[in-house]
Amino acid sequence: MATTEMTKQRVGARRSTVALKALMAVTGLIMVGYLLLHMYGNLKVFSGQAAFDGYSHHLRILGEPYLPREGALWIIRVVLLVAIIGHVYAAVVLSRRDHKAIKVGSGPRYKSKQNKRGFQRSYASFTLRWGGVIILLFIIFHLLNLTTNDIAPGGASPSPYERVLNTFGEWYMVLAYTIALLAVGFHLRHGVWSALTTLGANTSVKARRNLNVLAYAVAGIITIGFLVPPFAIFFGWVG
Repeated sequence: MATTEMTKQRVGARRSTVALKALMAVTGLIMVGYLLLHMYGNLKVFSGQAAFDGYSHHLRILGEPYLPREGALWIIRVVLLVAIIGHVYAAVVLSRRDHKAIKVGSGPRYKSKQNKRGFQRSYASFTLRWGGVIILLFIIFHLLNLTTNDIAPGGASPSPYERVLNTFGEWYMVLAYTIALLAVGFHLRHGVWSALTTLGANTSVKARRNLNVLAYAVAGIITIGFLVPPFAIFFGWVG
């Protein structure tokens, strides 16, 4: 009986709100790290086709001969996929708990004249939840577009450089990526602050101020860094 009770306690602890928030924080920071590296790779488009295609090729042979071709790339993909699944799982469970806890009529909520229902709903809750949905759909489209070459606006090509140029030569693709990356930026602004707060970095007024600056900086760098190549291509500064 004691062993069964301890097992239940361990399972309960892993599913606790604190554990789920920690899972969201860690997986979110993993994805931020990936985005920074991916952004760096995208900026190689300014170095020309040889450099950009060469960068894409070296990603596939990274770790050889100790790893098979694309071995390192698949390790990165698996880690990223696990992070995304863990992040989405934690977000869905926490969102359901939050919805049950603050359902209209079930208890007190902050009053606000700005909301038709008379209750305040945080700006962060909209950007994190709905922004997350937009980002997830964007990731799927992005993979089908520039990784697998199944969706090829402007024309398919075996060259990663030419795929990027073909895609962002179309105005509607630049618009779509801009909307998606703005959602990424808003998500990162709140997500980075929330993740570091969850992990214990928000310890004072000064620390809170520094976290805000860091969150804005990370969101701004990633958003602008990803948007520069599409606009440069569209306006003919690249290619």
